[in-house]
Amino acid sequence: MDNINIIVPELPESINNAIIIKWFKQPGEKVKNDDILLELETDKVVLEIPSTIDGILEKILVKQGEKVKSQQIIGILKKVKFFKKKEDNNKNIIKYTEFFNSIKNQKKILEKLNNFSPSIRRNMKKKIFSIKKLNNFDNKTNFNSENLNNITTNKKKILKNNSFEKKQMSPIRKYISKKLMDSKNNTVMLTTFNEVNMQKIIDIKNKYKNFIYENYNIKLGFTSFHIKAITQALKSFKKINAFIDGENIIYNNYYNINIAIATERGLITPIIYNTNKLSLIDIEKKIKELIIKSNKNQLSIDDLVSGTFTITNGGVFGSLMSTPIINPPQSAILGMHVIKDRPVVINNKICIMPMMYLALSYDHRLIDGKDAIGFLILVKTLLEDPIKLFL
Repeated sequence: MDNINIIVPELPESINNAIIIKWFKQPGEKVKNDDILLELETDKVVLEIPSTIDGILEKILVKQGEKVKSQQIIGILKKVKFFKKKEDNNKNIIKYTEFFNSIKNQKKILEKLNNFSPSIRRNMKKKIFSIKKLNNFDNKTNFNSENLNNITTNKKKILKNNSFEKKQMSPIRKYISKKLMDSKNNTVMLTTFNEVNMQKIIDIKNKYKNFIYENYNIKLGFTSFHIKAITQALKSFKKINAFIDGENIIYNNYYNINIAIATERGLITPIIYNTNKLSLIDIEKKIKELIIKSNKNQLSIDDLVSGTFTITNGGVFGSLMSTPIINPPQSAILGMHVIKDRPVVINNKICIMPMMYLALSYDHRLIDGKDAIGFLILVKTLLEDPIKLFL
C-alpha cells in the first residue's frame, strides 16, 4: 500500500494567503479518484483539491481554518483496493439509528455529524431525525431567555432584544476590502458618464438569438457587444489600457478584460483573455464558462491574473447609474446599467428609445478628462452603430 501526500497547489506570488475552509473527507474515509477532499480559499479564489487515487484518507495534517503555503503537505492518502458492497451505507445508518433516536444525545449528534460521509449525513438527516428540532444546539448564535444564563449581566441587557451573528471575514472578502481601500487611497478617481441607444443591438439580438442558440447553445447578451466596443476603443486610447508603476507608466499591448461576477462569497472579476482575437460568439462562450465556474467555485488562479481593464454590470440588478471603483492596478473601469425606455431627440423628433447609462471611472493621475470622454464617446458610437465592430 502506497502513501500519497495531499499538497497545496502552486500559488502565484500575488496570492497573499490561503486557508483551508472545509474538509469533505475525514481520516479513515474512503475516497475515489477525483473526489473533492477539501476547499482551499485564497484571497482571490476558492480552490477545490481532489483526490489523485482510489483509497482512504489516512491523515489530516492541517485542520479547517488554518493557513497554508504553496506546496505544503496538508494530508496523506493511502492506496487501497476496495471490494465494495452495496449494503454498506444502509448498515452504517442502521448501526447509528438507535443512538440518534435518543433525545438526550441531540447535542452530541451535531458535534459528530460532520465525521460521516456526505451520503450518510444526508440519509441520517432525511430518515432518522429532523435537524430543525435541534435548534437549541445550532451552530449559529440564537439568543433567547432560556440560553442567557451563562452570559454576563451587561450582555444580557443587550442581547435580550437583539439577535446577531458574528462571523470572521473570509479571505476573499478581506481581499475585496483591501482592494477597495487601495483604490480609494492610491488613485485620483473621477467618473464621466454618457448614454447609449441600445436599439440596434436589441434588434440584432432579437433577429439572431434563435440562430445563435441553435448553433452554439448560448444566449446572446449585451456584455459581449460592450467588450468588443471597449477592446476597439482601447486600441485608440492606450493610456486607458495602461497603469502606473512607481514613476513609470506601463502600456499593455494586449487586451485582457475582467468581468465582475457576483457570487455568494463576494464579487470576483475573472478575465477574458486576448479579446482582440475573439469573435462575438467566442466572447459569449467565455462569459458563460466563467459564470459557471464562478458559481461552482471552480475558477483557477489563471482565470484571475493579468487583467488590463474591467467592466461591471450593475444593470442586471436594476441599477440605473453608479460610479464603479477602479480595480487596481488598472487605471479605468466601465459600468453598464439597466436599459430603460426614455424620450430622446432623433432627427428633431422626440422618440422613445431603450437607453443605457455608461459610467467610466478613471485614474486622473494618468488619464486626462479629454481622453476619458473621448474613449467613452467612441464606445457609445460603436454600440449605437454595431456594424462598425465587425468591419
